[in-house]
Amino acid sequence: MSAALEVSGLRKQFNTGRPAIDGVSFDVPAGEIVVLLGPSGCGKTTTLRCVAGLEHPTAGLIGIGGRTVSAPAEGILVPPRLRDIGMVFQSYAVWPHMTVRQNVAYPLKHRRTVNGNAQAMIAETLELVGLSEFADRPVIALSGGQMQRVALARSLVYRPHLLLLDEPLSNLDAKLRERLRDELRRILKAAGMTGLYVTHDQAEAVVLGDRIAVMRDGRILQMGAPGEIYNRPSELFVANFTGATNAVDARVVAREGQTAMLELDGAGRLQAWTPHDLQPGETARVAIRAENIMIGAAGGGANTYGARVVGRRYQGVQTVYDIVLAGNRLEALELGTAARHALDVDTQVALPPQSCWAYRNDPTVRFE
Repeated sequence: MSAALEVSGLRKQFNTGRPAIDGVSFDVPAGEIVVLLGPSGCGKTTTLRCVAGLEHPTAGLIGIGGRTVSAPAEGILVPPRLRDIGMVFQSYAVWPHMTVRQNVAYPLKHRRTVNGNAQAMIAETLELVGLSEFADRPVIALSGGQMQRVALARSLVYRPHLLLLDEPLSNLDAKLRERLRDELRRILKAAGMTGLYVTHDQAEAVVLGDRIAVMRDGRILQMGAPGEIYNRPSELFVANFTGATNAVDARVVAREGQTAMLELDGAGRLQAWTPHDLQPGETARVAIRAENIMIGAAGGGANTYGARVVGRRYQGVQTVYDIVLAGNRLEALELGTAARHALDVDTQVALPPQSCWAYRNDPTVRFE
C-alpha cells in the first residue's frame, strides 16, 4: 500500500562548505509522483538519499506513511531496510547470473510471503512492466531498457510504501529514454505508487511528475505542477533551467499586479508578466522561450518589433533561427519540416506578453 511522504526542514551539512541541503520542506501525497529537478550539486540526490536512509540528516524530519523515520533532534533514525521503500538507481544493478523472474523474485525471499502469493505477485509485476514473455530469459540477454524494467519490477514487486528513483533513465540512449519515460509514468500510476524521482532533465520532469520541485544550492526555489513550472517560473534561474534560452535587459516603466510595462532600448515598450515586485526605474531581465517567439507576425500588436534573421539551423522537424532585435541576439524555434524564413532579411517578430517574464537580474544566471 502506497503511503504519503513528509519532509520538513531537512538539512544536511557535510564537514565543510555550505549545506548540501538547507531547509528543504515538501510533501508527497499517497499515489503522487514528485520530481526533484536541478543541476548537479543542487542537493536533489542527497535529499533522496536522506529519505532512503542512506544519508543521515543534520536536522529536520522525514515521515513515511505517518511514521517518523528520521528526526535527529529526537534521536530517531530508522534504518533503510525498515522504511519499506523501493529504490531504482542509474545503473540497472540486476543479478547477471539470474533470469528475469529470479531477479524480480529475489526481494520476496527476505519477506514473509507465502510461495503461492509470491508467484502471483511476480506474475502481476512482470505484466505491469511488460516483461511477462521474458520471464525465463537470462537477464544479460536483455536490452538496456528491458534491464531497467527488471530493476523497476524488482522494486515494485513487494509493493513498498514509497518508490525512490535516482535518474533511472540516464544510462539509456536518447530515443529509448524518451520512450521509456512515458511508459514509466504509466507503470507507476497503474501500481498506485508514491514516487520521488530525481533528474536534471526538464523534459523528463515535465512528463513524469505530478509536481516538480526545482532545486538550487540545497534549496527548493519553486514547487508546482509541470504547467506552472514551465509557464510561470518564479525565478530567473527556474526560467533558464527549464529551457528559456533568451534574455533581454529592459527598464521598468510601470507595474500593475503581475503585469509590468518596460522600455526596451531601441525597440520601444515591452509588456511582460512578473512575479517580482519591480519598481519604476529598475532594470529587469526579461526571459523568453525560443518557441514563444513568433517570426513574421503582423504588426500593430503588443510586443511586436522589427528584427533581422541572421542565422538558421534546420533540424528536420523544427528550425532554429537567430534573430537580432534592438541589438539583442535571440533564438526563435519553429516546428515544421521546412524552413520558412530566409537569411539576412528584415521581418516582424512578436513576443507574446504572457510568454515574456520579467525578473530582477541575477548575475549568477547565464543565458548562453
